[in-house]
Parts: sequence; structure tokens; C-alpha cells
Amino acid sequence: MVYGGKPSTGCHLCRKRKIKCDEGRPGCRNCGIYGKPCPGYRSDGIFRNETHKVQQLMNDKAKACSSSSSRTQTQPSSHDVSGGGKDLQKTTLSAYQISDATWEERAICYFFDQFTIVECNAFGGMGHLGFLPSLYADCRDQNVGNPASMSLRLAVDATALMALSNRVNVPGVVTQARYRFGLALRRLQEALDLPLEAAKDETFATLVILSLFEDISGDRHGLTSAHTVGFEALTRLRGESQLGHAAGLDMFKYAYVRMQIEFLLLKGKPSLDSDRLVERLDSADPLQLLMILASKVRQLISEPSSASDPLQSAGITKLASWIDSCRRLDLELVQWTQTLPEFWLPLETRSYTGEDVLTYREMITAVIWAHYRVLRIFIHGAMADLFRALVSMVNSPGIQQEASQHEADGLQLSLDMISDSCRSVPFCFGEIDMFGNPMPPSEQGMSRVRAFYLYSMLWPLWYILSCGLATPEQTQMIRGVMARTGSEAGIKLATMLASYDGEDAMANMPQLYSLERSVREVSVM
Repeated sequence: MVYGGKPSTGCHLCRKRKIKCDEGRPGCRNCGIYGKPCPGYRSDGIFRNETHKVQQLMNDKAKACSSSSSRTQTQPSSHDVSGGGKDLQKTTLSAYQISDATWEERAICYFFDQFTIVECNAFGGMGHLGFLPSLYADCRDQNVGNPASMSLRLAVDATALMALSNRVNVPGVVTQARYRFGLALRRLQEALDLPLEAAKDETFATLVILSLFEDISGDRHGLTSAHTVGFEALTRLRGESQLGHAAGLDMFKYAYVRMQIEFLLLKGKPSLDSDRLVERLDSADPLQLLMILASKVRQLISEPSSASDPLQSAGITKLASWIDSCRRLDLELVQWTQTLPEFWLPLETRSYTGEDVLTYREMITAVIWAHYRVLRIFIHGAMADLFRALVSMVNSPGIQQEASQHEADGLQLSLDMISDSCRSVPFCFGEIDMFGNPMPPSEQGMSRVRAFYLYSMLWPLWYILSCGLATPEQTQMIRGVMARTGSEAGIKLATMLASYDGEDAMANMPQLYSLERSVREVSVM
């Protein structure tokens, strides 16, 4: 009898497959995804008889030594998410087996675990992309798949394989991921050509997953996304009905945030007037209210930025009106913080390293606060530009003093927002827990923060890098956590943003695939 250490508490099937189990009751999530009955859990035990296991391992080793020399064995990567899988015996994907689990099965479980959140205590409901596992299972179980269902299944398979391959570094997995990515694009094209298929949740979900594939694989050329025009067209096509059910609203939130990043942070030009849809959101929900305010910021900024002439040509009255609108909108953002439930508020504490840090009761609230701070910095920067234009037109000591005071106050506020974002980094990237205590990495050496949360923090932190107000120490911290996210979580966008040098912010995206014709047709249906 030997002591086996802390026993795994996962279900029998997950332990046999050597994949992470969420230990759900009465059955775990992985078994539910694959439509198999969960075999249940073993009773707790400290001691177990390992004699037979040791004998079996010795027998297996003897057999391996006497096997044919033509059968090669490859050790799994040190980043293997299973924490000790079987040896990889061939260089083709079909031969990679971990116990009885295929790489495809492990990739799907890894992707759903890391990039979907079924339940958020701060919100309740489905969380973020929490509908995806069941929708994927429905698509997989269909005997004759329609284009929308087939495109979603292939997109999830491709993105899951790419996400896992970035962790285990197996070339065959990358090949399969890109092959399925190509098939997913083909099926998506077919779905977009059919009005009924184009409006389905599966089609929109496919676009969501393909945007994740783009960022996980690092396929962006420049900072702009290849999928923004698709999000705009399908959002227009689906209309208000998409806000009436949980999955539709969930996808709209995801797409809307990505579109706002394109329009505000990257100074893109929206072709979709989404204000009517945003106005239908629930202002009593803190996240949806912040989306409404972000829409107002976009509307306000787009008017002077779209003018062909310099700001000075707008006239004194117009400039003054824009400045007043910015002030009112900034006040609304301040009021947003004052109406939040207590469990949304940041917690000021001291880290085990002695640093003053900000932590949160829920990781999702930390992400939302990061986006809020970006909006505050953005709108104060816009006001500073408007004041400079006004001062250049009016030779008034009063206006000059007001502009100078605003610039000083706006700069201090922006510096405070950046400081709060950087003080949140140790918590947001899994270095400390809510109380400032150190968080050891998982058994696989990863951050214990889900990859989706790390992914959601990238653009707010990138904006801090790009606005030119961060200190060298803050810049180094942000670049460091981004680089680590790229290497440990396998999100290649993080690596690209970490090396951003202030140039090529709006580089042209090559046409990786042609959706332009179908998108135009969809947008007018």
C-alpha cells in the first residue's frame, strides 16, 4: 500500500481520458457535451493499492522495449493540458491518442473550459458564450447538417484545435485546425447565400468563433479584424429579435464590444447604425448600461472625427456644444460607477509583495471596469482636442484658463485610470487572489484565470500602451503580461499587441477569404 497523493475527484470517464472535469452534479459538463451518461464519482480515499499498477507499468515498459523499431514514440509537450498524457506515437493527427480520448475531444473540452462561461455569479443567466456547448452538441448530432450548423461545428473544431495546439505545440494539430477552418469558411459562405440560414444563431455563432480563431492563431495583419464587416451585416440582418433570447443577446454583446474596439480604439468607420439596437438594451443591467454609454461616446466622437475639414472650421458654437456633450457624457460614466451593486466595486488591498492593488469579487467585473476606464481616458482625450481647437480660434483669457484647467484635470484623471488598470493586473492575470495572496499556477503551469478573461483584457491594456501616458514601469508590466498570455494561454494576438510600436494601427487586412459579396447581399435583405 502506498500513499497516492491527493486523489482526483473528477468523474470516472474524465479521469480515464485524463481531461479536466468540472465535477458537476449529477453529471459533469464534458459527458453532457458528448451526450454520454456520466459514470459518476469515486468515494474519497487516502490510500490505494498500487501494486498491480506498478506491475502493469513494468510489463508495459518491457513490451515497449521489445516492440518493432519502426514504431516511433514522441514525448508530449511540457505544456500538455492533461498533465501527463500517453506518449505520442506518430506524427499524424489521427494517431495522437491520450488514453481513449482523441485530440479532437481534448481540444473541444479545453476550448469550452477556457473560452465559455456557463454561469457568472455577478449576472446569473448564461454567462459569456455559455450557450455554445449545447448549440455545438446539437449541430454535431444532426445526421444531415445544414450549412449554418455545419459551419459552426467546423469553426468550433478548428478553433479548439488551434487553441490546444498553441499549448501542446503539435504540428499535426495545427494542420487539422487550418483545414477545418477552410471548410468552415466554405460552409459559412453557403449559409450567407441563403437568407434563412444567414439569420440563424449558428451562422452568427460561427462568425464569433472565427473571430476567436483569428486572434488565437495570430492571423491578423495589422490591428484591424477581418470580421467586423461580417458582424455589422449579420447584426443588421438579425435586427431586434436577436435581443429577445439569451444566446442572441450574448452574441450581440460579444460582437458589439469587438465593433466598438474597431471604431473607437482603432478609429475605424462604422457602416452600421447600431444605436437603435443599443437603445433596446436594459439600462438597469450594469454591463448593458455601459454598452449604451459606449454607443453615446462613439456617436459623439464620430461627428467631429468624420469632418473632412480641421476642427477649427467647425465654428465656435459647434466646438462648445461638443465640449458640453463630452462633459455630460463623462458625468454619466461617473454616475454609472455610483449605481453599481456593492459586489461590482473594486477592492483595495495590499498584495503579498507589499504593493497596493485592486481586486474584484468576480473576474468579469474586473474586465468591465477595464473597459470603463478606457472610455473615461478616451473621452477626456477628445475634450482636450476640442479645447485646443477652441483656444486657437478665440483669444480669450477665460477660455484659455478653462482649457488649461481641463487639460490638467483630464491628464490627472487619465493617469489615475491607467494606475487603477495597472493595479488590477496582478489579479486579472492570476498572480494574486481577491485578498492579495499569491496564486500558484495550475498543475500545467498555466494561470488559473480562464483564457477568455485574459483575452478580454488585451484591448483595454493595449489602449494604455498606445495612448502614450503610461510610465515606463507600467508599459513594461503590460507588455510582460501580454507576452505571457501569448505564450502560456496560446493567444497569439497578445504577443502581437505586446510588441506594438505605435505604427500600422490601421493596416489593411488582406482578404483571407471572400465574404464581401455575400455580406453585401445579406445587408440589404
